[in-house]
Amino acid sequence: MKQGLFKIIENVPVTDSVMKMKLEGDTSAITRPGQFVNIKLDGLFLRRPISVCDVEGDVLTILYKVVGKGTEMMRDMKEGTLDILTGLGNGYDLSLVGDKPLVIGGGVGVPPMYLLTKKLIEAGKTVTVILGFNTADEVFYEEEFKKLGADVRVTTVDGSYGIKGFVTDAMGDLDYSHFCTCGPEAMLKAVSKASKTSGQMSFEERMGCGFGACMGCSCETLTGYKRICKEGPVMMKEEILW
Repeated sequence: MKQGLFKIIENVPVTDSVMKMKLEGDTSAITRPGQFVNIKLDGLFLRRPISVCDVEGDVLTILYKVVGKGTEMMRDMKEGTLDILTGLGNGYDLSLVGDKPLVIGGGVGVPPMYLLTKKLIEAGKTVTVILGFNTADEVFYEEEFKKLGADVRVTTVDGSYGIKGFVTDAMGDLDYSHFCTCGPEAMLKAVSKASKTSGQMSFEERMGCGFGACMGCSCETLTGYKRICKEGPVMMKEEILW
């Protein structure tokens, strides 16, 4: 974990409610896709945990949904610096995925899957990606995943774009060696039940400190209590108690 100041170099909308922010600073602590950063905002006691979407040199990209006071503050930032903790969480273990990994992201669980897909394709893997949203106007980053070289399927609950239904409705006919996913807990549970292989699942959770000190985000697993921010957010399918 490292703490540092990051300069805002871009902050633009990708949908009506999702923003993309690019920041320049020391990214050396970010070593695996699936890790997150924790952002300090003036006047707010708790930092805001945001997943890492991409890292290129000293440029960090995050995508965030505007849902409350903190992200509303971030949306209005056009310049300046942010105090950020980087390199938090364990991230995905690429050594476990085999040759044909399946990557599944739902809603705000999509951003960390971009860096994961990028790293998998760089490693020579054949990657299938499923992106799940509620409606067509919520869809984002489909073309970015395609540009990486992934086979991309998009689902919408109301059928207004892509495959009608949930991400599990796009899984049935796929051949894959391992799955990696991030999204709401109900989606993770459904993916776990529908999956044909072992997999890694990244959990979203409210956090206090973000680095394991406060124990506020602990959950029970087959191997005991684990902190989402420290031993997670990525956990193996087989260790999760639903």
